[in-house]
Amino acid sequence: MVLARGGGVMSLMSFENVVKVYPALRSALPGARRGAGRRLAVDDVTFSVGRGEAYALVGESGCGKTTLARLGLALIRPTSGRVRFAGADVHRMRARELFAFRRRVQMVFQDPVGALDPRQRVWSAVEEPLILHGKGPPRRRLEQVARLLEVVGLSAEEGRRLPHQLSGGQRQRVVIARALALDPDLLFLDEPVSSLDVSVRAQILNLLCRIRRERGLGLVIISHDLGVVRHVADRVGVMHAGRLVEEGPAGGVLASPAHPYTQALLEAVPVPDPGARRPPPAQPPPEPVDPARGPSRGCLYAPLCPRAQGRCFSRRPPLRPLPGAAGTPPPPGAGPGRLHLVACHHPER
Repeated sequence: MVLARGGGVMSLMSFENVVKVYPALRSALPGARRGAGRRLAVDDVTFSVGRGEAYALVGESGCGKTTLARLGLALIRPTSGRVRFAGADVHRMRARELFAFRRRVQMVFQDPVGALDPRQRVWSAVEEPLILHGKGPPRRRLEQVARLLEVVGLSAEEGRRLPHQLSGGQRQRVVIARALALDPDLLFLDEPVSSLDVSVRAQILNLLCRIRRERGLGLVIISHDLGVVRHVADRVGVMHAGRLVEEGPAGGVLASPAHPYTQALLEAVPVPDPGARRPPPAQPPPEPVDPARGPSRGCLYAPLCPRAQGRCFSRRPPLRPLPGAAGTPPPPGAGPGRLHLVACHHPER
């Protein structure tokens, strides 16, 4: 991990006040209001990922995690705000710059079955990025593919198979090997183990940790599985309704969550002890609403929050450092990566 002055991790990719609004679909229904179906997927999100750092985005489905990944990969454009990689705005890159950018930032998609060509053998799938980017003559490419398969724990025999002849864990290893082919600096992983058996998940997570350690690879892990986040991440950002509501070191956020939504996520994690009993919530939450289409003022979690008070419904809280137990500010020497940030008028201290 490369450190900047003052002990902070050097930023590799940064999201700066990013907003993404998906436009309304045209409706054939008479009388349908124009723009009524617009959806705010990402709402003023700011965070950064350092070199060699593992950053996890967690939250329920539909909160904007995958949209942020697509923005970071320059697959879609933000409505406003900027995404920078090594200081350059990725959405203002020319074709040649974007081609070079795609060598340095890769993606492991959620479904390895959909990510692999069913008629393409493993060996060819891993070699394909090397061919597209003109990486060496055929003999050197074959040697590199052999090394990549060895890195992810696949044999030469498995490299000659088709995707349907592999297990789920083996297919995920193929996708990881293909993403590593161009020796990227940053890897996005969208629910990398959600489709795998529990016994295979640990193998893939250990593989990712080893590759990250050996290659100094930055990771952005998109997940709703907090067990995965605990195992892999250095820092975690909790998303709700398109916004970051809590961010900080993974150990601090998961051990002492300050935002009520983060607390609700942790309380929803199953307990393996059948005799364990959790205390009931402070008050039953009201019926869920669609926060992405809800009121623009106030905290979007307020209708579901047991601690909500008057200003929670009228003033949206900014993401700011969590004060100490006695209301004191964080220490002056704390770098951005060490701060525990929360967007809540009444955070738990």
